[in-house]
Order: sequence, then structure tokens, then C-alpha cells
Amino acid sequence: MKFDQPAGTNPIDQLKVVGKAVDRIDGPLKTTGTAPYAYERHDVAPDQAYGYVVGSAIAKGSITRMDTADAKRAPGVVTVLTTLDVAKPLPNGPQNTATLFGGAAIQHYHQAIAIVVAETFEQARSAAALIRTEYTRTPGKYDLAKEEPHAPLKGGSSGEGSSAPPIDRVGDFAGAFAAAPVKVDQTYTTPDETHAMMEPHASIAAWSGDRLTVWTSNQMIAWSKRDLAKALSIPPEKLRVDSPFIGGGFGGKLFIRADVVLAALGAKAARRPVKVALSRPMMANNTTHRPATIQRVRLGANRDGRLTAIAHSSTSGNLPDGKPETAVSQTKLFYAAPNRETYLKLAVLDLPEGNAMRAPGEAPGLMVLEMAMDELAEALRMDPVELRVINDTQVDPEKPNHPFSERHYVECLRTGAERFGWSQRNPKPAQVRDGKWLVGMGVAGGFRNNQLTKSAARIRLERDGRLTVETDMTDIGTGTYTILAQTAAEMMGVRVQDVNVRLGDSDFPVSAGSGGQWGANNSTAGLYAACLKLREAIAQRLGFASPEVAFADGKVTAGSRSATLKDAAQAGPITGEDGFDPTDMGKRWQQSTFAAHFVEVGVNIYTGETRVRRMLAVCDAGRILNPKSARSQVIGAMTMGVGGALMEELAVDKRFGLFINHDLATYEVPVHADIPHQDVIFLDHPDDKSSPMKAKGVGELGLCGVGAAIANAIYNATGVRVRDYPITLDKHLEKLPQVA
Repeated sequence: MKFDQPAGTNPIDQLKVVGKAVDRIDGPLKTTGTAPYAYERHDVAPDQAYGYVVGSAIAKGSITRMDTADAKRAPGVVTVLTTLDVAKPLPNGPQNTATLFGGAAIQHYHQAIAIVVAETFEQARSAAALIRTEYTRTPGKYDLAKEEPHAPLKGGSSGEGSSAPPIDRVGDFAGAFAAAPVKVDQTYTTPDETHAMMEPHASIAAWSGDRLTVWTSNQMIAWSKRDLAKALSIPPEKLRVDSPFIGGGFGGKLFIRADVVLAALGAKAARRPVKVALSRPMMANNTTHRPATIQRVRLGANRDGRLTAIAHSSTSGNLPDGKPETAVSQTKLFYAAPNRETYLKLAVLDLPEGNAMRAPGEAPGLMVLEMAMDELAEALRMDPVELRVINDTQVDPEKPNHPFSERHYVECLRTGAERFGWSQRNPKPAQVRDGKWLVGMGVAGGFRNNQLTKSAARIRLERDGRLTVETDMTDIGTGTYTILAQTAAEMMGVRVQDVNVRLGDSDFPVSAGSGGQWGANNSTAGLYAACLKLREAIAQRLGFASPEVAFADGKVTAGSRSATLKDAAQAGPITGEDGFDPTDMGKRWQQSTFAAHFVEVGVNIYTGETRVRRMLAVCDAGRILNPKSARSQVIGAMTMGVGGALMEELAVDKRFGLFINHDLATYEVPVHADIPHQDVIFLDHPDDKSSPMKAKGVGELGLCGVGAAIANAIYNATGVRVRDYPITLDKHLEKLPQVA
């Protein structure tokens, strides 16, 4: 189905099922422990052996020798495969940067250098410790601050809506900034972060002759099939990828990693199925992470608060041929200013691969931009909400003839301010006390682009009148099963419980996949198109010639004639298959989502400890398909924002080039005690230029801006501005107001 004009009225607009707070249909499976995650697929292939991945002990250099004799003789060992057994690095797909396996060269710490396959996990792990590896270590670059001054300009794209050229100029920034009566010019930093998802990277691989099946934890099935086939040099049609349940990804499972590659290689060497799960240290150092940034923001404004000049630069690091963290992308679109300058720099570092993590680009970019806006508001002695309102724009600031499809950022700010009680905020910092706590409020804007992409699905009316949906779309804990069931139920006039949804299998039609908050809108739009095909086929089967055919309450009605869906399928199942093709709709309008985040914090006057007391997000993200699962996505993202603002940081050992705190004991993430009441408001503005669903994404928008709202609240509470995330107590304790 080509989508080349704004959506008119359609069956989804009935909102009998879509738009309702429907419970997760996969909830019972997950709460009873019967949802089949990758490592738990004990039933899919008999006689599974266990693989244990060995990581490099150096960050830069080469392997000169590997002695596996003792490992091969260890109890239970089936086979041992080393990187030296593969003459050169396996070919990467377009999304991967680091070598996954093969060859003697070492690019980063914990690069996979061997897999030990044994009868039990414990035997495989024990034998892995017996491998003796000799290295030639070479000097590496591990310090972003040291490399930043001479890092070259380098543009790039996250591949999911956040992108920027090496340098972009509009108007005369230098002249306008010099002439501006009120200025901000500050440098900020954000740290390296790891995804820390609950389920590790895990895979089971089984060969049948020259055909391979992998049961894996991956967000993008079609990408994974393409890239794994390339890595193994097998035809894609001889590979099946299956991933029906995923215990979190946050972008870390967009691409294949060493687990699935080594499971496949190990299974071939062992001549039996092999299962592999990466350890927590391997997840931090072997897979991908969000790269650290050094950012500078310069804002110039008239005394009425109107921006006349805005500049934002960001430097990040990555392996050779890697991409930058596109932290300036949102600044090109968020606020009006006639004179603009953004640029990106990329330093070559020998740390593990930097790649997509929830809201790549915007998450660290807004942590900085929205703190700078708060600093400008203070310099202007202006309310931070009003500063943002006065600088709103309804068109792309760099392309005034390119309007936003829907933009209700001001409504987000106004609604949030009223609900949160913003008028009670004391604009003078360090004035509000609650016992031993200094109390402050902060606000920040949220922005995330809405991506349109092709997505297909198949829907089948079974003989019993039930519906089966099949698509390679994944559910990474986001509620995909449920919103697809809602879409089918709305289109076909049945109950949600009459729809069986099957996901994550590469034998199914290729969908948008899960990532970049593009999954919900595009995958449901693809199913919408398939439902239209099925409706036509059912009407034809029943001999209904009328163009006005209604599907409701399990029946099909045309004029005075009516039949049940079960009647239509008596002669056999009926199938509809089609896809959503957005054509150029994403280019004709600037499609984005918006939010306003409000936070109240308390900072302990004696210890400097920060506690978040209240949080509110107001989101403008088109039609909300399921308010219950959408709220869950937003509060999860808000929680992630607390982590980014207050605690999450991969500590880099700048001598040996590794992330030291590579487990959940030392890499701190928020727990229940850290999170207060969270409130979420969704504005009701369906976007007819986005899809026939009139929806957009919201899962990453809920993170964008949260960190800055917390930072701004801390400043309001204490009067101490911390520009280096995370805002730990040591960074402001000595500067806190004296206890009276």
C-alpha cells in the first residue's frame, strides 16, 4: 500500500479497540515464566551444547599464539575454536564497525577470540580459563578529552532519524552572537553508557545440512538475517532467524553480535546445536555502548528572550570507520534562530564500538542543549518555560518552506506547567527547604524525529473464525503483540482475544523491526494494509459486491446481507498480505515528536545526595495506540533518564583501554527506591501525514530531555551548576549552601 497522501477517515478512526488501554496479551506468558526467550529454547533443537566466549585481555595489538591443548582435554569439552582458526575477520554488515571474529588483530578489549563448546556451561567456562594466549600489545587511544582538540570534523547518521553533516551554517552566527546582548557559552560532557538490558545477548544455533537456524535475541530480524548470512558466507535463503521474545534491547540488539556468530560457528564445529550467552563484562566491552561526548553550546538572545544565534558542537569517539554520536541533530530543528551553526567531530579511539543506544544523538544532545537553555533563562531573568515558548517554530528553522506535520510543543509546556504546579517554583536557587533537603524544580524539552519506513505483514482468517497475524516484527518489551492484535481487531471487527499474533520469524513478511521508536507506527500500518487485502478477499469470498462492507462484532455486512467471519472461512482459510510504503511523506513534512519534562528534586544539604521527588512528561506523539503500554514505555524511559542524569557512567581505564565497571554491581542503574511517582500526559493530536494509523513513536521521546530537567532542578535546589554528567554528589558537595 503506497501512502502518498494524508490519511483520510478509515476504520482505525472508529477507536473501538485501538486507542484503548488494553492489557498486554503476552503478559501471562511473561509473568508465569513461559515466554520463550532465546537462551531458554530448550525444545527447539535436541542435544544442545554450551558455548563460552573468550574475550581479548588487551585492547590494542595482535595475538601471536594461542595454546588450546589443556582446554581441549578438559572434562566435557566438545570443541574449541579460536580466532586464529579463521584466517581473516568475518565480513561485517553495514551496521557493524568492530570485528566480530577472525584474524589475529585486536581492535578493542574483550574482542571475541575463542569459543569453547562443552556439555555444560560450567565445563565450558572452566575450560575457557585454560586457554593461554600470547599478545603483542601496541599503544592505544582511550582518552576522549586528550583526543578532542585535534579530532577532525565528521558528520554522520544514527540510522534512525538523528543525523548531521560535519558542519552546517545558516546566516552569520559569529556576527549575531557577538552582537547579542545576552549570551551563554558553555562546555558540557556526557559519559560512556551501557545498555544494561535485563536479558543478555544470547543465541542458539543449529545446522541441518547447509541450512542454519538461529534462535536469538535481536530487534531487527531482516537486518540480522542479511548480516549473519554475509558473515558466514551462506545464502540468506538458507538461514532462518527466530526471535519471538526479547528481554530488552535499547538499541544494543539492533545488529548481530559475537554471540550469534560464535553460536553458528561453534555449532558447525561441534556438529550439534550450541547455545551462547554473553557475560555482563562481555556485554559492556564486547558489544556496543553510547559514546561519551564533549559538547559546546553558544546561545545569543535579545533581552526579550528571542534567540538570534545558536551554535552546538559535539565531539565523540569511536573505532576507525565508526560513526559519531549525532548530538547536535535536534538543535537543527528544535528552536527558531536566524543565525545557526552546528558541527560534529569524531576522534578515533580504541575503546569498544560506539553505536545506537536509546535515542542516539538526542538523548545526550538534549541533556546539554536544554541545560544551556536553562542557563540562558537565568541570564535573561526569564521563566524557563516562557523562554522555550517564545522560541517555538512551526517550520524547520533551516528550511522555512518545510513545515512540521504536527508540532504541539507549546501545548506540552503549558499543559505540563499547569499540571506540575510550575507557578509555585521559586526562580531564585537554593531558597526552598524541606527539613534537610534543598528542593528545586526543573523543566526541559523533549524532541525525537518520527521515522517512516516500509513494513509488511500477513493476516489469515482461520476456519474457526479466528485471525492469525504473522510478521517478522519484534517485541522488545514494548507491547508490540498487543497493538498488532488491537489493529487487527479494529480492522476486522473482532475481539482482541480472537487474534493470534506471531512475531520475530524471518520466514514471515519483513517489517519495520524495533528501534528508534519507529516500530509501533510502521508495523501497525503494515498490518493495516494487510487487513485491507483480507477484507477484500473475504468480501469476494462471500460474494459481497457492495463497496460499503462493514466488519463488526465478528460479522461482515453489506447492505441487507450479513455473514459471520466463520462462514466466510468454511471453504478454507483466507489470507491477506501487504505492506506499508510511506513513499516521500517523511520528506514532504518534517515529522517529529515533542515532549515537556518537569522534575522536582531534593538535595541533601549535608551529604549532597540527590533524590528525585516527582516527574511529569507531557508527550505530543500523534495517536496513542495503547495508552497503557505507551505510558509504560514513557515511564521506563524517564527512569532511564534518571540513571543518565545521576549515576550511569562507564569508567574508562585510560591505561589499558577497557570499561572497568562492566557489571551490574558497579555500573549503577536506577532501582525502585530511586524512582518516585511518575505522571504521563498524552496530547490528542493524530498525525494524518504519518500513516493510516495517524500514530508516531513515543518510546524514545520519553527519555529525551529528562536528564536536563533533573540537572536544572538540581541547580534550582542548590544554586550549583554541574555541567558534567552524571551529577554525582562529589561534583557539588563542597559548593552547597552553608547550613544555617
